[in-house]
Amino acid sequence: MKNIIKKAGTILTVVLLIGQFTSCKKTTTKSGNIAMIQEKEISAHTKKRKAVVYQKPVVFLTGYDKNNDSFYTNARTYFFDKKYQIVNEAYSLEEIITWLNRNSANGFYKEIHIVSKGNPWKKLDLETVIKGEKVSEETVRKNLTQDNFPKLKNVITSDTKIIFHANALGTNQQLINTLKEVFIANEIPKVVSSPYYNVFGGEFTNHYLAQPYYVFYPTANSPGKIDLSKEIAKKYPEEKEIDWFEAINNETERYVGEAYYTQFNVPIQWEIDYHNSDNEIPTFASQEEIMDWIEQNEDFNREITKMGIPIEKFRWKTTVKNSKLTIKGKTTVLCVLKPLIKPYGDLEYIEPDTNNKRLFAMK
Repeated sequence: MKNIIKKAGTILTVVLLIGQFTSCKKTTTKSGNIAMIQEKEISAHTKKRKAVVYQKPVVFLTGYDKNNDSFYTNARTYFFDKKYQIVNEAYSLEEIITWLNRNSANGFYKEIHIVSKGNPWKKLDLETVIKGEKVSEETVRKNLTQDNFPKLKNVITSDTKIIFHANALGTNQQLINTLKEVFIANEIPKVVSSPYYNVFGGEFTNHYLAQPYYVFYPTANSPGKIDLSKEIAKKYPEEKEIDWFEAINNETERYVGEAYYTQFNVPIQWEIDYHNSDNEIPTFASQEEIMDWIEQNEDFNREITKMGIPIEKFRWKTTVKNSKLTIKGKTTVLCVLKPLIKPYGDLEYIEPDTNNKRLFAMK
């Protein structure tokens, strides 16, 4: 009897061992199969990536020079020397997408450059749709909501960079995020722009970045360069390298890295129709009365606050025609530009490398 129980125990132990071995073998086989599948998927993905053939970079010049300006002319020269393809006839996001779709059969794009003059207070030269509103966060969002943009075909990959060369656009993260939505296709590209000013056609190099510093005054009512230099020095006490008075008397770089100034106007306008209003059209006897009235209007005051320019830095005027009151303001922005120079060695510009996250915001 004892021998029978002993034999039965031995048989049971062997069965259990065989079961465990079989289970282990199945698990190992299953894990091995998963690993092989994953390896095949990665290999296929890698092969697919290696098979991608990119066209040479394309550059869209979205405006043209006016008066004595040479922003677009200098940008064209810079990219022509790099042997990039240059497109002159696309002045809107709609036309840029249409052009890319028309050339989609030629392959993918690794770099798409969009050159558009502007500043933090003025909309870009670039239009949303043909003959539509200029690009801003609000106008792009509105056209996205209304589905006014063409759908981008398969001309980009996740490695594609859409680079906006627009002054200080990189400080407007919300607009960059909104622009990214315009160019989403089968894959999502990177949208790149700099918080600095893009300077093309410099005295000593064809392209560099510059740190901007701002001061404002009511257009046609400058307090004078001495007062402006004192004001900008007080506004930026951390900047010790710039002689502000010298900078705002210097229109160009006389040596590598020298600070200089440029200026431009920023207008603002509101129209209020009193045709169906019980209120009378207000009259104003002075600039102060206009400013007081604006500050009491929640919407107008919010808009001024968002711009970040003090209300007293505008020159205000009002006109009345029939039942419509028009309020116009205009400020002049004096902008000192300090080229970005390497902090060591000889005076040399920092290369505007779009992979450098200190120089270019990337979303």
